[in-house]
Amino acid sequence: MEMLDAIQANLLSPAVLFFALGIIAALSKSDLKFPEPLYAGLTIYLLVAIGFKGGVAISDAGLAKVWLPSLAAMALGAIIPLWTYPVLRGVGRLGAVDAAAIAAHYGSVSAVTFIAATNYLKSINQPYEHYATAFLAVMESPAILVGVVLGKLASDRAGGATGASLKTAMHEALFGRSIFLLVGALIVGTLCGQPGMQKVEPFFVTPFQGVLALFLLEMGIVAGRRLGDLKKVGPFLLGFGIVVPLANGALGVWLGKLTGLELGGATLMGVLSASASYIAAPAAIRMSLPEANPTLYLTSSLAITFPFNITLGIPIYLEIARKLYA
Repeated sequence: MEMLDAIQANLLSPAVLFFALGIIAALSKSDLKFPEPLYAGLTIYLLVAIGFKGGVAISDAGLAKVWLPSLAAMALGAIIPLWTYPVLRGVGRLGAVDAAAIAAHYGSVSAVTFIAATNYLKSINQPYEHYATAFLAVMESPAILVGVVLGKLASDRAGGATGASLKTAMHEALFGRSIFLLVGALIVGTLCGQPGMQKVEPFFVTPFQGVLALFLLEMGIVAGRRLGDLKKVGPFLLGFGIVVPLANGALGVWLGKLTGLELGGATLMGVLSASASYIAAPAAIRMSLPEANPTLYLTSSLAITFPFNITLGIPIYLEIARKLYA
């Protein structure tokens, strides 16, 4: 009953409801559409805000508390593509490059899923380490790099086109827009600390929830338009997009506990491990593995895993953490 109450509370949160509104708009063929500059602006705002607030939290907590779980987060980012790739190849019978592209997306992370999880924890008064944003910042690059390397090795063996050079792929993985903004804002927040936060709080804290609601409305529209692709990706990817996040979420929670995080922080580590990227990873994969099929990696991450996580997944990962910490 407690689990059902938690899921209901999450489903009735403004962020999830606006996401559902976007899906309804897409399914009803409404002409509602966000201008591209507005979407880009909302993305930049959210990435800078969460990075800056995470940096301030690191400044308050000190690096001694942050380095070990951050190292674990980096390891997770690299490990998840390595274990999902053979599953996609062996069980899903996908081509090597497509399997590598999907694996990179699932090792990488979703900033908006992370934000939705922090909102949910706040709504139920569950404490968590606010420096968990550091985990978000460090998990992106290892996953993308591992996925690109797997895809390029497969492409080279097949004698096909290799796309951009590995050097270019590494540059995109380390300096792509989302990673650059997250890491850069994290460093700025760490250097500024609380005195800096007091100067920008009216901009980065007060409007944050409203901006998030608008962004999720747009994400709902995008996800709703991709629902028709579900029949193209088949039952395997539909199951993969739900079962694999649950497995990764449990792994992330366990590793969070192992590295000394409290229950809320371990839950966020689980949420990050369970999430799939739809901002940084698609940009890097499109540049580095152009032969990968976007329908497969975008539909699985955006139309399957993202809706599952923000509606049902987050309360489930919290419940896993409660069982582990009991």
